[in-house]
Amino acid sequence: MGAKKNYNDILKNRNLKVTKHRYAILESLEKSKLPVSAESLYIELKKKGISISLSTVYRSLEALYKKGIVIKSILPDYNKAVFEYNHNEHRHHMICIKCHKMQPVTGCPLEEYEKLIESKFNFTVKGHNLEVYGYCDGCESKTED
Repeated sequence: MGAKKNYNDILKNRNLKVTKHRYAILESLEKSKLPVSAESLYIELKKKGISISLSTVYRSLEALYKKGIVIKSILPDYNKAVFEYNHNEHRHHMICIKCHKMQPVTGCPLEEYEKLIESKFNFTVKGHNLEVYGYCDGCESKTED
């Protein structure tokens, strides 16, 4: 009951209606170690026997993103968004441009740069997003053949 009550509180505190679909989406995202696409989330929910449409998954993810409950990242060359539960931990990702594998990056190289921007431009930074693109070990070795 603890987790369910937590999701209910999170949704209510952000003025979102508590639904079984939003609960299932939050539960799946929180358990996932890496960001997931709406399509893969939909497939996972269907495998669990949850009756949900792909459009409901998209609408729910967008509502959760707008309220800051989930984080949305765009994979530019893949033209796809991926989502992850917002644990309120600041992190970035490395993304393989061949297989689209994502790996979290610990630490933030932009903290000092944010301070510089704030002082130089009299601008209050509230956040940023950094994604690094390249080849993972598996794909790099395949490109060298």
